[in-house]
Amino acid sequence: MSVIIMLLIASISVAALFLGAFIWSVRSGQYEDEMSPPVRMLFDDQPSKKTT
Repeated sequence: MSVIIMLLIASISVAALFLGAFIWSVRSGQYEDEMSPPVRMLFDDQPSKKTT
């Protein structure tokens, strides 16, 4: 029974850690740029120069 309680505490701790990391990333502006990813694929990359 004590193993189940320890696993429950560990899983809640990990879930709280991930929730805290998500809230921190949202508050720090990690998801502010919504325009660049869809537009980025429209621009061609510069061709690389191959040396033989």
